[in-house]
Amino acid sequence: MVDKHSQSFFGQSSGITLVSTSKSNDYIFFKCIKKKENGIWEKPSLKEGKTIKCNLDEIVMILEVLRGKRKVWSSYHNFNENKTSISFKWDENSNDKLYINIANYSKMLSFSQIEILRMLLQHLLKEKIIHATIPKKRSFKSERGAQGKLKEFSDNENDDLPVIIEEKINMDGEKITEVNGSIKGESEKALLLNLTNGKEMWFPKSVIHSNYIPEKEVNQSFKIDSWILKKNNIIVKTM
Repeated sequence: MVDKHSQSFFGQSSGITLVSTSKSNDYIFFKCIKKKENGIWEKPSLKEGKTIKCNLDEIVMILEVLRGKRKVWSSYHNFNENKTSISFKWDENSNDKLYINIANYSKMLSFSQIEILRMLLQHLLKEKIIHATIPKKRSFKSERGAQGKLKEFSDNENDDLPVIIEEKINMDGEKITEVNGSIKGESEKALLLNLTNGKEMWFPKSVIHSNYIPEKEVNQSFKIDSWILKKNNIIVKTM
């Protein structure tokens, strides 16, 4: 079973892509783009378009519409005091057309696209209920305290544990560490990441070995060369 899913629905002037970055994440993304007046499609890599994150509750409500149990479902996302409207609505005169409206992006789905979206969301919901609702366990780790005594960390002390959760070896024998954070800035050759411990740092894109969503302030995981983390005194927790 694959860990990631992505499905796009495009028309002549607008498109929407459903993305699930991991079955262990209790959310999905909807990425919207449209064709500009010059005929060129918006590019998320240039911070164009719109991306929203939907949680398990919202997936359930969207499925209620796709299954025909509701005519419409609408909501608002509030991020940094910016409200984004969302709605999934059946055409009043047809059971074969569904309208998705996210902010000022609108996409009509045909019958076949509706069925694909319905089946995919059903699969993702079942998958995430199994894998994303499991309590995350942390291994015990010994560390010498100020008095030279060994201290044991467990799940009850999560706030004191390192942010970085896993260290792996890539095909070239180099160590790679998976970190969680969000993008604060981007240049041609680097990303400014805000790690979940609040530390911000520029990382060259050459040391990042995972795909990422270019949208700012979206919490996600990054696989980064371990040496640069150690060089900058970012604690690495090996599992």
